[in-house]
Amino acid sequence: MSKFLIVGLGNIGEEYAGTRHNIGFDIVDRLAKDLEGKFKSDRLADVAEVKYKGKQLILVKPTTYMNLSGKAVNYWMQAEKISIENTLVIVDELALPFGKIRLGPKGSDGGHNGLKNIQETLNTTNYPRLRFGISHEFSKGHQVNYVLGKWSDEEKKTLDDRIKIATDAIRAFAFIGLERAMNDYNKK
Repeated sequence: MSKFLIVGLGNIGEEYAGTRHNIGFDIVDRLAKDLEGKFKSDRLADVAEVKYKGKQLILVKPTTYMNLSGKAVNYWMQAEKISIENTLVIVDELALPFGKIRLGPKGSDGGHNGLKNIQETLNTTNYPRLRFGISHEFSKGHQVNYVLGKWSDEEKKTLDDRIKIATDAIRAFAFIGLERAMNDYNKK
């Protein structure tokens, strides 16, 4: 059975729940719920194991805080013996409009501290990722407050639908592969 590591980036703690920066956590939470998985606290992360069409998905929410995400990603890749090609990192993205997703095989950290730490820890930028657009509707000097802020009422109206599309894209990544999943979901 093929095994996949699905890592949603976010920060632990109630003050970060429901913020734009924690969309990675929200997406893997939804996937776990849909596939009847339960998270349990484990080493460096909360982890849930689920199955989808003959594939085993190890869902991971690092408990290391965003800036040390690489530590958890590296640990779980080694512990579960999962290749980098079968590892998908889910992250918030300022450069995309709200709710747009982009699957890709590699890329820069784009100034994102979680991706920066993963890149430093794994010593590569060549790992699959799903970027979830949070837009960049903030005034100069207010990026941190925006990213760590809660979703607007307008965004909340379609957030669940956009998260569902992201979870469908993750399933496609595991079942039909990155390239076909990119073709199917990067347009939605």
